[in-house]
Amino acid sequence: MTERTERIRQNTAQPPVLSVSARLGRLQFHNSGKFRVLQFADVQDGPKVAKDTIRLIEAALTSSRPDVVIFSGNQIAGYNDAYAATYCQRRWATRRNAPIPRDPARREADLAHTRDLVRQTISQITAPLVKYGVPWAITFGNHDFQCGLSNAEIEAICCEFPGCLNVASASTTDACKTPAKARTQAQKAAEGDISADTSVDTGSQVENKTTGAQDASAAEPKACANCEHPQPQPVRDMAHQVVYPCEPGTLALPVASADEDHHTVMGLVLVDSGDYSINGGYGAPTACAMKFLSNMPQAFGEHVRSIVFQHTALPQFYELLEPAQSTAAHAVEGYRAFSGQYYVLDESAVEPGGFIGEGISCPDVDSGEFDLLHKTQGYFAVSVGHDHRNAIDGLVRGIRLIETPTCGFGSYGPVPAKRAARLLEFDIRHPFNPRSQLLEFGELVGKPSSKKAYAYGMTSASKSESEGVDLLHKPSWISRLLHRFAMRLR
Repeated sequence: MTERTERIRQNTAQPPVLSVSARLGRLQFHNSGKFRVLQFADVQDGPKVAKDTIRLIEAALTSSRPDVVIFSGNQIAGYNDAYAATYCQRRWATRRNAPIPRDPARREADLAHTRDLVRQTISQITAPLVKYGVPWAITFGNHDFQCGLSNAEIEAICCEFPGCLNVASASTTDACKTPAKARTQAQKAAEGDISADTSVDTGSQVENKTTGAQDASAAEPKACANCEHPQPQPVRDMAHQVVYPCEPGTLALPVASADEDHHTVMGLVLVDSGDYSINGGYGAPTACAMKFLSNMPQAFGEHVRSIVFQHTALPQFYELLEPAQSTAAHAVEGYRAFSGQYYVLDESAVEPGGFIGEGISCPDVDSGEFDLLHKTQGYFAVSVGHDHRNAIDGLVRGIRLIETPTCGFGSYGPVPAKRAARLLEFDIRHPFNPRSQLLEFGELVGKPSSKKAYAYGMTSASKSESEGVDLLHKPSWISRLLHRFAMRLR
């Protein structure tokens, strides 16, 4: 074979399949006893994804050779100008929501264009995964829906691409779209007031006829069979793998042993943690998702425990911090219910190598998710994103709480060198205590290719307008009142 022929062969050869699980046709521990999960948090970009984001994704894949990748929400920067015609700031009526054209054909053309733009984003961020044959699953954050598509529609688009482990919903309307415990009776009453007579039911949400806003305050949903009695379904691209779907962005994946019986050792559970609360601040998982979390341990079977991947942190993450003076090194102010107090990492509670660059953004009202996970004894960890400048890994009452910084270069975050993916390596000898490592851009890739002035700060000037200033300041008196009311109900 000539040297020229060899070069041609190398250039045309298919890249190796990096995922051992993909080659085996199921998510399972290797004969070596290892299983690897790679988490990418907050790509958060428009239709043209930043080159450095893709460089980080590919470098993290080739260096870690994961069995599966988890995208933990905010893949789509729904507030990007490209989505102006269909932009939906909130699921209820706001002045910033894009108005719906009177001509239905124009509306459908706008939505079709948005679908194409979302496909562009998903195509770019998953291209390295397709190239190296790595399966992946996806959940949603507080910005994905803002492009104007429901999470069900975005999930259906994701399912068009090779390796996606999600299952497209039978319809493009989200099921069970009512937040769980965080929606107290008082909140429901307030939300009922605003839906009024200007709304028309579109299935999962209420669409305002005047503004096109999608209102999450629709009527209480019927019981969902997927959350009441989770059932396995086959996965398209993995012959021996099953998935337990609940609702868009909420699903469970069993991970098998390498033994002949391939019994389930542990679970990977993805949860749509919600987006915004109508009373200010962030939302919570739906009642359906909460029931799904409650029932999955039984579905997986005895001795099986799971790790949860979701977008938004739980209030219990604050237990990994300790109060500090505002002048203390690396001190950050808490968000909303925790505002007015400054915090630093509690070094006795977290693993070395973490950092905190902003307050932990969690719902004002505790949804009860942590208590549920703790009570079932079916979960050992929760790994989130959302707070782009935080990297935390610590133990709270027997449950490992992990926060992963952004991997994206299209929005705010830490200095480019510290943007990262998180590798979780599980060992069959102690499967519920994975080794965690940040795969940082600075170490894997080096210097950023762009000379763009990245926003390192977390201020009202550096955070996108889509967030709303209510997320940066103390909650209103009515929100505090509802918070106290909810605490009494618990």
